[in-house]
Amino acid sequence: MLGVLLVLTGASPAQSAEAAPARLLLLGDSLVAGYGLPRADAFPAQLSAALKAQGVSVTIVEAGVSGDTTAGGLARLPWVLGSAPAEQPDAALVELGGNDALRGFDPQTTEANLDRLLAILRERGIPVLIAGMRAPPNLGADYAGAFDSIFPRLAKKHNVLLYPFFLDGVAGNAALNQADGIHPNASGVKVIVDRILPSVRSLLDSVKPTDGARSG
Repeated sequence: MLGVLLVLTGASPAQSAEAAPARLLLLGDSLVAGYGLPRADAFPAQLSAALKAQGVSVTIVEAGVSGDTTAGGLARLPWVLGSAPAEQPDAALVELGGNDALRGFDPQTTEANLDRLLAILRERGIPVLIAGMRAPPNLGADYAGAFDSIFPRLAKKHNVLLYPFFLDGVAGNAALNQADGIHPNASGVKVIVDRILPSVRSLLDSVKPTDGARSG
């Protein structure tokens, strides 16, 4: 079950009348969906609030599904993008791959899925920020080397922005994670948002306005 695609907007009615906020797609797994957190504490809501605090007018399109893999993200991408031009996002943050690693999937398969996903976004003219993930240490150095290198390699191939590690500053810190040690708590999400925000701003700066200014 895909769930419901949710939209958050940081624009006031007056702003909406003057400009069309950029539509930012957040395509990811439980880290985007906000597993174990109230919606207000999840990544989409905290990112929206942080952008608004910086004067950035943006509409967040939430497309996080807990447990999703790169194959799942690729399969639902056409539905997420929509069929009408008005439904299409202006930019996309892609956060997928963690569940592939947790399940020990072949890194070549993960890379092929993300490669095709990025190609589709490129064909649609949608600029992308891809958030890297890292393999669990228990899978060994060879697996980690093969998996961790996927993200910088694909970012270079598709000429997209790269945020090297989505959980930077949070992974392994018990104070910033829920009891499972995998999913960040509200404080952990704040750290993620604070660290990734400059990259998100760079992504939004690459959006070509069509109906007025996209950001403040």
